Amino acid sequence: MSVFRFGGIAARLWAFAQMGLARRAMARVPGIGFWKLMGSGTGEGFTPLPNTAVYAILATWPDLAHARAGLTAPVFARYHARAAEVLTLFLRPASARGAWAGRAPFAASGLVPAGPVAALTRATLRRGALLRFWARVPDISRDIGADPSVAFKIGVGELPWFQQVTFSVWPDAASMARFARNGTHHARAIAAVRAGDWFREELYARFAIIAREGSWQGGDPLAALPPGEPIAV
Repeated sequence: MSVFRFGGIAARLWAFAQMGLARRAMARVPGIGFWKLMGSGTGEGFTPLPNTAVYAILATWPDLAHARAGLTAPVFARYHARAAEVLTLFLRPASARGAWAGRAPFAASGLVPAGPVAALTRATLRRGALLRFWARVPDISRDIGADPSVAFKIGVGELPWFQQVTFSVWPDAASMARFARNGTHHARAIAAVRAGDWFREELYARFAIIAREGSWQGGDPLAALPPGEPIAV
């Protein structure tokens, strides 16, 4: 998962254009599997208003060596050359259920990470649920922003308002589970989603963090977290 921040107007216009123009180049990157180009929302990304400065690329690879090699491909080099800041997290799927564009993109190990864990939730909203869904988002965003455990969080998506991805990093699986269980607004929203059948498609995945590169907001957002599993080359 790579998150890019762009500075000036020219760089932002370039990044926006790549949402369409970079697709052919992405598909030709050696070793790449499932991939998605995504924009973000304002603030921490958990709003329906687009943020023209922040974009993300999610890609799967056979292993860490292929991932590192793939990120040197020309299309990624162009993103790095124009971005003011980049953070890349290398992840190993621990659990996954659901589908993304009709596919199961992550081959999960089934093992609970023994250290920091990244959580990804992706959903395609039904048109009739849009207003109800986005009405709950500000309260959930405040809940997660006030939780001292979360080290990094961002909301991204492929299609504004309809296809949303939340991505967050936690010190361990227990702290993530506590938020999911005890976060008042989050728990109520999940119950409403289930009762109202708001999603046409959904996917929930958890990952161990095996390596990271770059910075975000001038530093390493994961610096204070305990060490995770060793890097497997």
